[in-house]
Parts: sequence; C-alpha cells; structure tokens
Amino acid sequence: MRYLFVGDSMTIGSAGDHTWRYRMWRHLSALGEPFAITGSRTALYDREADAPVSHRYADPAFPASARGHFAGWGEGWLQLAPLVRAEVAEQRPDVLLISLGLIDLGFYTDAARTEESLRSFVAEARAASPSVRMVLLPVIPNTRAVSDAWFAAQCDELNVRTAKAVADLDTAASPLLLASRPPGYDIHRDTYDGTHPNAAGEHRIAAAFANAMHQAWGVGAPYDLPD
Repeated sequence: MRYLFVGDSMTIGSAGDHTWRYRMWRHLSALGEPFAITGSRTALYDREADAPVSHRYADPAFPASARGHFAGWGEGWLQLAPLVRAEVAEQRPDVLLISLGLIDLGFYTDAARTEESLRSFVAEARAASPSVRMVLLPVIPNTRAVSDAWFAAQCDELNVRTAKAVADLDTAASPLLLASRPPGYDIHRDTYDGTHPNAAGEHRIAAAFANAMHQAWGVGAPYDLPD
C-alpha cells in the first residue's frame, strides 16, 4: 500500500515538529505489513525563511524515505486541485490521506467555492489514477471560530458539503471515505497555537485516519493512542 499525505500547514508542519505524518509512519511500521509513503515534497516549513526549506524533524531518525508528502503552508483545496493530477501520476499512491479546507475558508474562498475545489481535486486525482482511494478529514475549526461567527458557520457548512460530496463521488472503483473528527480533539489542549497540532493533536489526527481505514476498509489496525 502506497500512501500520500495531502494537506496544509497542519500536515506539512514546521521546523522542530514531529508532524502527524510521522505518527502515522510509526503506526504503519508497527503493523509489520509492507507499505510505502510517497510524495514529491519532503521539507517542513521554516518560519524564519517563510518557506518550506527545513528538514529539522523532531525525531532525526524519521527516515528520508518516509518524509514524502504533498502539503504546503498556506495551501488548500484551491491550490492543490490543479496540481494533484501530476503528483498522483508521478508518485503512484494507492491512498490519499487528506486534511484540507481550513486555509481555504480562512483566506481564499467560502464553503461553496471550496466544495467546487474539492470536487475538482477528486476528478484530477482520478484522471491520473482511476482506482485511487481517498480519506478526507473534516475541517477542525481553530480559535478564530470562537470569535468569528461567519467563519464558524462556514466551517460547519463545509463539513456538511464535504460529507455530501463524498457520498456523491464515492465509487467501488475509487472509494472515498470521510473520517470522523478526531475523538476528543480540543484546540486548547491538542494544538500549540489554536490551529497547529502539538504531540497530542498529531496522535489524534493520525488516529482518525488509521481508524477510518480500519473500520471501513479493513486496512491496518486501530491506532493505539498514548495515555
């Protein structure tokens, strides 16, 4: 099984992070089943350079072969939809694990336009690989949603639209799966700034993807969350 991690700043991570990608790699490695992680990008975002140029992962033992991803700081469905066909064609993933949407609503578009980008992304990925599988994580509102009623409502609306899009676009040949919001995820406890996951949040995001695949497709095993 070949996995491609797709996302925004919560997925690429910044210098010094473990990232939820690392947590998923550890989980998959413990299963003892063959797998590969793909992706044309490998770096973390460097805040000082304001660019994805850091390779300073929290665990230097995170192997280069597992650091691949297709995520970008400030990139959402809008930016990645036009690029995903080439990425899938080159990297040949079997499964896309996707965490997108928050940045679209925060800076670029509303829920309706973001749904259009989501549907375009799915079509472009399938154009490169008609059998590709995709797991989508619902948007987890950040602290902006506490004080911005419009933004909070847009997050809720996008999650409804995402569920409908997954139901509409799911096929036997190319299954789509909507993961559950990470159980117990608390932006005050599981992030370091109200948006980006800390170690606890990384585990919970990885668990949401792992548990969704296991429950729906019988892939892998349940994620063992640390106490």
